[in-house]
Amino acid sequence: MFGLIGKKSSSVLGVDVSSSSAKLLELSKQGDRYRVESYAVEPLPANAVVEKNITDVEAVGEVLKRVASKSRTNVKQVAVAVSGSAVITKVIQMDSGLNEFEMEDQIALEADQYIPYPLDEVAIDFEVQGPSESNPDQVDVLLAACRKENVDVREDALEIAGLNAKVVDVEAYALERAYELIEPQLDSQGEELVVAIMDIGATMTTLSVLAEGKTVYTREQIFGGKQLTEEIQRRYGLSTEEAGLAKKQGGLPDDYETEVLNPFREAVVQQVARALQFFFGASQYNAVDYVVLAGGTASIQGLTEMVEEKTGTPTLVANPFADMAVGSRVNASSLSNDAPSLMIACGLAMRSFD
Repeated sequence: MFGLIGKKSSSVLGVDVSSSSAKLLELSKQGDRYRVESYAVEPLPANAVVEKNITDVEAVGEVLKRVASKSRTNVKQVAVAVSGSAVITKVIQMDSGLNEFEMEDQIALEADQYIPYPLDEVAIDFEVQGPSESNPDQVDVLLAACRKENVDVREDALEIAGLNAKVVDVEAYALERAYELIEPQLDSQGEELVVAIMDIGATMTTLSVLAEGKTVYTREQIFGGKQLTEEIQRRYGLSTEEAGLAKKQGGLPDDYETEVLNPFREAVVQQVARALQFFFGASQYNAVDYVVLAGGTASIQGLTEMVEEKTGTPTLVANPFADMAVGSRVNASSLSNDAPSLMIACGLAMRSFD
């Protein structure tokens, strides 16, 4: 039953399985400085993952095997994540005198109060957050639960690749951890910042808003870079693979920028503005201090300037590796290009140092 958030071991690989690719990252740490030891990204077959749900375990397992081989890592223990929409979280209060095992027993007895699924179908875990503000004799405990099948399919895919799931985390918490590496890049760090991270993947866009480094809001919507790939395919008669390559490497006809790329950039900017409006409508906030663009779509030329102009908010592209050393197995230029899409993998790899 327990084992969703997972307890830290020695070195773990961060493995992020999104709808279009599998990403693997290995970090080491000397003093306060991280170093990227290995990383790799491999595309997934169409529909192997649909809206963050693994639908073809075998295909995902084979891609994970390739990604591990390509990275040349020796580590077999992995931290993976389930998406926020698959997870129920609740902060409960418990007696501060209880040890971890006593808490586990009490949560097992009382969990059905908090979780609307049969308990034998649920993976559940908890983390003590600190003293409760309302009662000094109690502590706030974060309870996280999701259906076991969401955990099982990830474990099964990793097993096919010869890897072992040591930690199953939640994407929002992995992103929050990686944000620690972005914050020093912001001009007004150390203040009570409210930062919106827009993670624009192939098919899903997730807005995570962090206040003082903690996630206060997340929202997923179906929109992503795949729409640009499909428009390139349709207009220029290319296969999915050809369109994906052309999108990254260029070489498309002269009208591409005005007829295809510009309308897509405008659609992204609208999605960002709309997501922020939803957030303002659902919270006590009416502004954010920064917008950070993450995900594969974030690197599109000119996008940060357009988002900044539309939202009136300083905007930057996520690069969690800006201050990291890079090991000999890693191509620094490729890592830099892939950096915005590696935020979750990075946050997962950081579980090695909890």
